[in-house]
Formats: sequence, C-alpha cells, structure tokens
Amino acid sequence: MAAPMELKCWGGDWGLPSVHPESLTVMAYAKFSGAPLTVNIISSSWKASKGDIPVLISEDKVISQPAKILNFLRKQKYNADYELSAKQGADTLAYIALLEEKLLPALLHTFWIEAENYCSVTKPWFASRIAFPLSLYLPGKMSREALNRILLTKGGPPLYSVTEVEAQIYRDAKECLNLLSKRLGTSQFFFGDTPTTLDAFVFGFLAPIYKVCFPRVQLQEHLKQLPNLCRFCDDILTCYFRLSVSGHSPAGQDTADANLQKLTQLVNKESNLIEKMDDNLRKSPQHPPRKLTTLKLAAGGEESSPFNRLSP
Repeated sequence: MAAPMELKCWGGDWGLPSVHPESLTVMAYAKFSGAPLTVNIISSSWKASKGDIPVLISEDKVISQPAKILNFLRKQKYNADYELSAKQGADTLAYIALLEEKLLPALLHTFWIEAENYCSVTKPWFASRIAFPLSLYLPGKMSREALNRILLTKGGPPLYSVTEVEAQIYRDAKECLNLLSKRLGTSQFFFGDTPTTLDAFVFGFLAPIYKVCFPRVQLQEHLKQLPNLCRFCDDILTCYFRLSVSGHSPAGQDTADANLQKLTQLVNKESNLIEKMDDNLRKSPQHPPRKLTTLKLAAGGEESSPFNRLSP
C-alpha cells in the first residue's frame, strides 16, 4: 500500500482551488495523474516564512519544489506523461521554457509589482493567510523577490529598471499567449484528449491571470480575447476541481470582499509603520542595513526547471 501523501499549499479564491501558480500546477498534475494527495491549505498558524510552498510530505520525505514534487509522484507511478512520445516530451520542455521566459515575468509583475494590484489585492490576500507579525513583512519580501526575478531575467542592457522593461515583458507575455492559443487550437488539451505535465504548467500560469479580480488587467484582457485558452482553464476547473466557472461571485464572496477591503486598510497602515521602523534601524550604526538576497538562477539539470526558481 502506497504511503499517504500530504500537500501543503496556498489556498484559493475567485473560483480557483489556489491562486498561487506553483500550488495550482502541483494540484492540477495530481488530479491528472490520479495521485491520492491530501491537500491541506495553509492557515495563518502554519509557518510560511521559508517560502517553500507548496510542500509534499510523505512518510519521512519533505519535498518543497514543484519540479521535485512532480518527479516524486512519477516515481510513485503517478505519471501523466506515460503515453507521450519522445518528441512530445521534448515539446513539453520547450513550452515550459517558453512559459518561463515570456509569461512568468508578466505574471509576477501583475501580482507583485503593479502597485494598484499589489496594494488592493495581492498584499492583503496573502497577509490574511500569514500569522502576525509575519503578515506585515512576508508579502513585501515576496514582492521584492518577484522584482529580483524580473530584473535578473529581463533587466540587462539596454533595459535596467522595471519601468523600462514593463512594456517589453507584457509584449512578450501576449506573444506567448498567442503561441499557446495557436498550439492548442481546437483540442481539449495540448497533446489531445488527455492532460499532461504541460497542461498542468499552462493551467498553473493562466488560471490566476484569468480569474483573479485585479484593478489593472491588461494581461487578463488579452487572455480573454483567446477563447480556446479560457475554455481550457474552465474545462479543467469544472472537470477536475468541480468548481463553478461562472462570472458570478460564489456564496459569501461579497462578505469576503468587504473583509478584504478592511484588511487592506489595516495591512497598509501597519506596513507603513514597519517601514518607518526599518528606516530608523537602517540609520542606526548598531543595526547596519541587510543586503537583499538575490535570487540565483539554477545552473542546469533538474534544478533548472522553471518552477524550481519561481517566486514566490
């Protein structure tokens, strides 16, 4: 009998089982492959400070990177790609690399860098799921890591700042969406009638862009002009997660939105206080400023998988 497997991940909203691309990718792959995961949504009491979410726990094994989680599931005979040819396997790697290069920077920018989206949606949503006082610090840390990621991949000469690269990353993202739409065509999934690893990755990237209600939605607007990609996301939500794909808010959503607005005001107020305290600490000779850790790009092999480096 196979050992029980538990997945700890960020929770969902807006009709999604998770709003976190990494968590959503692993959850989708588990559904596609039939892996019997017990999904536990992290609460404010669970330690999220290490940023190692999602986490798979099986007996004495703790696996914290999505690519490694998928590899572990394959070793347990839960393989969504067992019918793929060698060429299709190569195509899978190529399209995942395309997602990382072209779509990921715009996804990170939409969630974590675009000021209006971050302040009104991303920051209060994640803060509400993190224990105090980390809730005042961790969303900002996740935002800075997203910024590092963008600048590491897109901030070279002649473009150095996010302002300079913003237009380019959204052009690249829209180009990527167009290519995905053309590749999918009228098929249900990218390799026919059965979902695979590529479908899990594409769903993990697209569904949050498609469903999360942001005030700034230029990437979402472009995605909604590609009906086959929207249908792709809706089909997976209804067939594998049994979630409604209607545009109406689920029961209790109005109350949740009201609470989110209140939380936004509280988090912003407390964060301003923390930032002022940080400024005072930086000016003190007893407390020199700490250098921001720069995200390192993997050298290759298994560690070079896009989601090994995805932040947050």
